[in-house]
Amino acid sequence: MKFPAPLVSGRLVKRYKRFLADVVLDEDGAEVTAHCANPGSMLGLKEPGAPVWLSQSDNPKRKLKYSWEVIEADGALVGINTAHPNRLVEEALDAGRIAELAGYASLRREVKYGKNSRIDLLLEGAGGERTYVEVKNVHLMREPGLAEFPDSVTARGAKHLGELADMVGEGHRAAMVFLVQRPDCPRLNLASDIDPNYAAAFKAARAAGVEVYAIGCDVRLDGIDAVKPVEIVI
Repeated sequence: MKFPAPLVSGRLVKRYKRFLADVVLDEDGAEVTAHCANPGSMLGLKEPGAPVWLSQSDNPKRKLKYSWEVIEADGALVGINTAHPNRLVEEALDAGRIAELAGYASLRREVKYGKNSRIDLLLEGAGGERTYVEVKNVHLMREPGLAEFPDSVTARGAKHLGELADMVGEGHRAAMVFLVQRPDCPRLNLASDIDPNYAAAFKAARAAGVEVYAIGCDVRLDGIDAVKPVEIVI
């Protein structure tokens, strides 16, 4: 995934109201408010003064001109925009980087299923077989080299796990793909202390036959690509 234009650099002032971030631009010292497309706590990724990079929109209908894309944390570039993971995983699937989910004839996004939900990606084979793929963004690191999910309580995430298990019960394949938007984490675990209910739902879904995969990203200032497997140590 390439950013459509060069990112604008700055320093983070604060992230607040979940979806807003104030940033001082490096170019002219102006302070701007950027859209923060991330509903999580962003634990460890909102330190004032941290280098950040923003994308810029020319759409006159947008209330906020800038969107926060990348932060430098722990010496690494980390992608924080949760609008990107579905596309990144789709590109990885197209490139055959998740071998266990390769060979399908078609892929559709945001297909209705379950209890008033939409599956992130639906893979369909030539013979009508289906695999339901839920994508979760990961960027929490509390121990060097270990990514963790979630970074805040996610009742919605637990609901999705139950619905994936239901799809397995109906005779389909179902998979959870964790997209790690930081290159410094070769391993993944659950943050069970942050959300024990999610951890319990994950255990139940896995026991029901839901498959689990994790793929890590190469995060650059010109784009982000999901390129390498991440070891699941759950």
